[in-house]
Amino acid sequence: MKAKIQDTTTVDLHFSDNALLRNLLGEHDKHLKQIEKLAAVRAGARGNILSLTGEATAVHLVKNLLVQLYALLEKGYPLFAQDIDYAHRILSEDGSVSLEKIFLDKVFISSKKRLITPKSIAQKLYIDAIRNYDMVFGIGPAGTGKTYLAMAMAVAALMDKKVSRIVLARPAVEAGEKLGFLPGDLAEKVNPYLRPLYDALFDMMDVDKATALMHKGIIEVAPLAFMRGRTLNDAFVILDEAQNTTSEQMKMFLTRLGFGSKAVITGDVTQIDLPPEKSSGLVEAENILRKSNSIDFVHFSEFDVVRHPLVQEVIRAYNHLDRTRKGARERVTLS
Repeated sequence: MKAKIQDTTTVDLHFSDNALLRNLLGEHDKHLKQIEKLAAVRAGARGNILSLTGEATAVHLVKNLLVQLYALLEKGYPLFAQDIDYAHRILSEDGSVSLEKIFLDKVFISSKKRLITPKSIAQKLYIDAIRNYDMVFGIGPAGTGKTYLAMAMAVAALMDKKVSRIVLARPAVEAGEKLGFLPGDLAEKVNPYLRPLYDALFDMMDVDKATALMHKGIIEVAPLAFMRGRTLNDAFVILDEAQNTTSEQMKMFLTRLGFGSKAVITGDVTQIDLPPEKSSGLVEAENILRKSNSIDFVHFSEFDVVRHPLVQEVIRAYNHLDRTRKGARERVTLS
């Protein structure tokens, strides 16, 4: 039996601005070579004409990608190699998506003068949800930007005087190491659990400015337990690692929200570190609140990972393992 030979097609793209085309192709055509690896399409440039050859579907995808990236450059967007990867991923998922609506949605400019924008469809939905709802749940694997984008939105809201303070909280749950074995007093013991929140904050703001705001109480980073008995008015509140809250802790947190406040709850339900007898407050909250019209839930997947490409591969492998184990348990139960 002969193997089916894929039909190939060639498409020529004409670009009017040679300077923008050079930016699109990258130094020594590195962007073009990156695209060839992503889509299995051969590409060659002659003057202001770019020729694409390959299987029709792949050529159509790359044509869409290049035309939209060129339009971004025309709007002044600084194109980086990772943007090409994100854009290819987005258009592979849905070719009708407008990259401009995602990449040009400016969330915040960090203290390092870096423009923070969504890099996937889910991230765009997440940003829009935070703008439009007072309570948003971001659920998905590590590296999808759940906490980072929420932090950017919080700092932007504070700078625009839409809120008067930021409150960042995390449950202090051990992941294989007991708090009692850590050195220092209570504050020093819980500080390692809050470190990721500090890292994200200091990436948004100058360290001295952020530290001054924390001394004034305008920005607060604290373990979830410190939220008990409080009412948080006119605040942007972020609860990170919410999969490690108990049912009681989640209820306590959600009922802290006061007037003029916004809450973002993030977590990864595949990384629950609670004891087996404890159910996750995040899982329970989604089950009982997902039908509310005033609360939005945004789910992320491995396609939204904005870390090293290997992180996607790791997540896919573990998801496959989880499905295999679940299937095995179900077969044992049926037998």
